[in-house]
Amino acid sequence: MNKPLLAALATLVITGAGMAPAAAATQTGGAAPAPATKTTGAAPALQAVDFAGTVALSNCSGSVVRLPASADSDPALVLSNGHCLETGFPSPGQVIVNQASSRTFGLLNSAGTRVATLRASKVVYSTMTDTDVTLYQLTSTYAQIKSSYGIGALTLSDTHPVAGTAIKVVSGYWKRIYSCNIDGFVYRLKEGDWTWKDSVRYTSACNTIGGTSGSPVVDNATGKVVAVNNTGNEDGQRCTENNPCEVDANGNVTVRQGINYAEETYQIPACFTTGNRLDLSRSGCVLPKP
Repeated sequence: MNKPLLAALATLVITGAGMAPAAAATQTGGAAPAPATKTTGAAPALQAVDFAGTVALSNCSGSVVRLPASADSDPALVLSNGHCLETGFPSPGQVIVNQASSRTFGLLNSAGTRVATLRASKVVYSTMTDTDVTLYQLTSTYAQIKSSYGIGALTLSDTHPVAGTAIKVVSGYWKRIYSCNIDGFVYRLKEGDWTWKDSVRYTSACNTIGGTSGSPVVDNATGKVVAVNNTGNEDGQRCTENNPCEVDANGNVTVRQGINYAEETYQIPACFTTGNRLDLSRSGCVLPKP
């Protein structure tokens, strides 16, 4: 996993950092968001991707997200990684739902300035099985956040991402934006005891570091979130912690040292109903169940 910062400072044992956080700190600031541009022909106009709506956790990154059918009056959601959960990594096969939480999040504006502290009321969903995701419900609605701070939520795409898509990985912890493309998809991504399905592989330009765990992966063309950043192969080892490996449908293993990955999020909207209420029994919901 792209290491949570507190764990990184203690042990340097979680995947994808590439360096200790002290060294990573010299890379803060990063590239400025690309300005909005318009392409010719039938291609859509590019969205200006910045820090608005992202959040900084105590040890990870995240974002305020809404589902395609969310209402402004719904309690807002924050998306991060399962391995960023404040109570520790979920075990293989473990799914946590509706667990009380009062975790706080630093809300950023477009320039990456912290403008507010948001608070969770509960962990709606968290797992490291098949995917690596935590969703928090906040004590604030989308309308309250927009009215108070002028910041809207990022929208989760409900369609599978496409290889070759230009993306940005937006880290609220480091206030850094990584730009690259989706290189392809991994049938199974295995790291230590955990296995994830249909993971996103980045091209090499997205060399994410510790603290970027939970960053939204944003499609440049639509401005929608298509995945959540979570891991990378640090040392070239095979299928160990810090060193995930790719496993194809025939069981063949590939190791790509220095390459980083994310978990798709298009499956999430099908598991929610009105009021941003989780319903894992809904038709089309494929997220792991408790």
